[in-house]
Amino acid sequence: MQTDDLTLLGKKTEYKQDYAPEVLEAFENKHQNNDYWVTFDCPEFTSLCPITGQPDYATIRIDYIPKVKMVESKSLKLYLFSFRNHGAFHEDCVNIIMKDLINLMDPKYIEVTGIFTPRGGISIYPYANYGEKGSKYEKLAEERLFNHSFPL
Repeated sequence: MQTDDLTLLGKKTEYKQDYAPEVLEAFENKHQNNDYWVTFDCPEFTSLCPITGQPDYATIRIDYIPKVKMVESKSLKLYLFSFRNHGAFHEDCVNIIMKDLINLMDPKYIEVTGIFTPRGGISIYPYANYGEKGSKYEKLAEERLFNHSFPL
């Protein structure tokens, strides 16, 4: 297999010890004239409760419609793993992830869902989304937000 063009794969992976948005990398979308969905699932997301320091576990689902840039998957993995020792409420994690990806890519549309495991007998599933202002994607974001429900 030819790996000359890969910069992260095959190299020793350095995991950051706290929130590290600087590890995110993007590349050019080669299909900018197409609208299409990209979905990432991170079933091993971990963060810390900012009050108790107890670990919180979740699947983080990221869905987006790219514009010019796309997030590189290994950098996304390292970024999501950087929350492992970071204290933030579930809702904060989901919104921080979404905003960092908007800053990185400026997508047409993005949504981030946190499917957190129960703690204290309660599960929390925060959802945040964004659509490009003044476009059909802004309308899509509004429609998906107001019709959002977590399928059980």
